[in-house]
Parts: sequence; structure tokens; C-alpha cells
Amino acid sequence: MDALVNSVHARDKRSHLHPFTNLAAHPDCDPTVFARGDGIHVIDDAGRRYIEGLAGLWCASLGFSESRLVDAAMRQMRDLPFYHNFAHKAVEPAIELADYLVNRVSAPMGKVFFTNSGSEANDTQVKLVRYYNNLRGRPEKKKIIARRGAYHGITLAAASLTGMQYAHNAFDVPLPGILHVTCPHYYRQARENESEAEFTSRLVCELEQLIEREGPGTIAAFIAEPVLGAGGVIPAPAGYFEAIQPLLRQHDILFIADEVITGFHRTGGLLGCDTYGLRPDMISMAKALSAGYQPIGAVMISDEVHEVLVEGSRRFGLFGHGFTYSGHPVPAAVALETQRIYDADDTGAHVGRVAGRFQSRLRALGDHPLVGEARGVGLIGGLELVEDKAARRNFDPARKVGPWVANRAQEHGLIVRPLINDTIAVCPPLIIAEPQIDELFDALGRALDDALAVFEIGA
Repeated sequence: MDALVNSVHARDKRSHLHPFTNLAAHPDCDPTVFARGDGIHVIDDAGRRYIEGLAGLWCASLGFSESRLVDAAMRQMRDLPFYHNFAHKAVEPAIELADYLVNRVSAPMGKVFFTNSGSEANDTQVKLVRYYNNLRGRPEKKKIIARRGAYHGITLAAASLTGMQYAHNAFDVPLPGILHVTCPHYYRQARENESEAEFTSRLVCELEQLIEREGPGTIAAFIAEPVLGAGGVIPAPAGYFEAIQPLLRQHDILFIADEVITGFHRTGGLLGCDTYGLRPDMISMAKALSAGYQPIGAVMISDEVHEVLVEGSRRFGLFGHGFTYSGHPVPAAVALETQRIYDADDTGAHVGRVAGRFQSRLRALGDHPLVGEARGVGLIGGLELVEDKAARRNFDPARKVGPWVANRAQEHGLIVRPLINDTIAVCPPLIIAEPQIDELFDALGRALDDALAVFEIGA
């Protein structure tokens, strides 16, 4: 009895407050406790082995046993386990990583500011946008436009940008000055008989009308993921960004690209911006920046934005923003080694070779009776489950079909994540090989077949 009371599972339920978890249900659950990793697999404390089909939380791009990253962390821990970057002081890994990113990113970025997460990166973006416009003598130009269905983090300002109701419930967000426009999801948001081109045109008109209604002199920035990630893995419709970017430039509105999920070869290009031809003024990144091995995020800004920040120091002296662990030497060293591995292993070319198989297997599941739409790009995909394919009608959320499928997939040795509208997200480590892609989708297909036998569906 004592062993049960003091088991790791019991202590978890007794002492650990879990993020993004149903806290009321957790005491009755038996949590899965993970003990080891091996390539694209994770192993729980009972020895069960799973393909990690979401790269942990979209981040373990190099899998779970990359010794070069472990060695990089150990070297840095021995040499200098911590120092800060405040007041003209610096650590070499942060310098090298910043220089690497500035020279590799195709968009004209001039400087890098380091954070500890994607949420902190987007929180920083909100502060920089406000600071930038105050310094330019435009105190009214502060509003930021995001999209419904987007995920930009969970700190106070980042959660305000996030267009998901669960991030807002009883948290007193969004903060004032954060606006949201329609999610660019043609399958779910298009009107009857509306073509994709017409849908794109309507969304661009909506954005333009919002800018005019609020006043261009009040709109500071527009933030977008190249592909919506946690909002359901939603690539933008054709022509969307091509039409939006000139509109932003016309009204002197900063474009912030949130690359936290899409960055570092996930969509095929080094960044999602490369895949979709985006030219942002500011970029947020995290996750695959360090392959998830250490917590680190980054904000990249253009030379134009940086020049305004410098003017702020001429006026006030100190640039009054930063974190104790901004550019921490250990995460920076691991992130730098991650980038070197991407280069040495030609990870981008590998993604290009296997993405066809991944997308082919993903799209094939679009024919399953439970799947309304299969969508994705590169090595990221989503399957939206529906009760009625012809009517595009989702299941009642109370039935929890998506969570059921994800739990069933885990029983088949695969970890995936259920998102909004019962969308099953798939985002494996970038190192996945074609035979492993087949294993992944075979397991997911079995889980869908199991669900078909349990849940009644329409025509």
C-alpha cells in the first residue's frame, strides 16, 4: 500500500500542477510518465515504446537521443554554466547564435534578442511594437491584429494575441488593443459556393475594412503564423499573404511572423517565411531553434526597427527590457549546435526527400469516413474529424472524438495531439525516415478504424 501511495504516479497527482490539463479529471487519471528517448521514440516508465508523432510539443526536431546536443550542453556547463548579457556583457554562444541567425535568415533581419520561450518572444514583440511607435511619436498607433484560431503563446500579452477561447477563459484577456480577424481556413470558414480565391479576397477585404474602421493611425502590427499550428494545422489559402503584405506596407503596419512552430525546416524552407515568400519586419522563433533540448526563444528585428530602439537609448539611456536568462550560455550553445547539425546533416534536404511520403500518407487518410479534411505542408499535418463529410459537420465537442482517437493511437504506440474541431495534429521529428512514416500512419489509421466502430457518423 505504501508503495502505491508513494509511487511516482501518486506523487504526480498529489504535488504537480500540470499545464494544459483538465485539472478536475487529473486525479482520476493514471498519468503516462516518460523515462527515456531513442530517436523518434519515447519510452514510458513501464518500458512501453511510442513514436512521438508531435515531436513532443512541435519541438523535438532531432528526436530524443542526439548525443551531439548533450555534449554541447555538457561542454558549456563545464566552461561557463551561467552568465548574463546585461549592460554590455556577453557570452560567446549567444553572440555566435545571433550572428548565425542574422546571416542565415533570408528576410532582412538586423538583430536578435533572446528569450526563454515562444510565449516570451511574442510578449516581447508586443512591448517592442509599443515602444517603437512611442519613440516615433505615434502614441495612438498601438493596436495589433491577430487571427482567430492562431496560437501565439500563453503569457498575458501572448495569450491576448492567441485567438483560442481556452486561452481567454476567466483570465481577463485579450488585453485592450488586441484585435482578431477571421481564421484563414477555407474548409471551415468558406461560405456556400465560395471559391478559394473569393474566400481569400473576402479575408483581405475584412482586414482592410478593420484597418479603415479603427483608423490606420491606430494599427501598429499584424501577427501571423505562416501555417497555423495549434489552431489546427491550417495553411493559408492561395494568394492570402501575397495580398496582405502590400496592404500592411501601405498603412505602415509592422508584420510579425510567428515562426515558433514553422521555423527550421518544418515546412520545407529554413523558415515558413521562405516556404511562403513572406517578408516580415519582425520574427518570433523557439522550439526547433534548440530542437527542444533547452528552453530558448528569439525575436529577430529589422535594421529599421533596431534604429528606432537605438534612438530610444539616446533619449532614455537604458533599453529597459530583458530577462535574467536572455541568451543563457547553455541553451544558446545547444541551439547553435542544433543549427550546425541541421547544416551538417542537410536536414532541409532530408525533409524534402521524405515530405512527399508524409503528405501522401496524410492525404490518403482524407478518404477515411471520419476525416473531413487532411491538410499540411512539409512534415506537419492535420486530420479534421467530422460526423458528416458531405455537410462538413464536426462532432459535438462533448463526445471528445479527437481525444478518444489520440488516446487510442497511444495504445497503438503513437503519440499525436487532438486540437480544436477534433483535428489530430501530426508533426514528427524531422529525422523521421520513410519506413517510420509508414509506421506512424499505419498506427493512426488503426486508431481511426477503431473510432469508426465506436462513434456513429452521418452520411
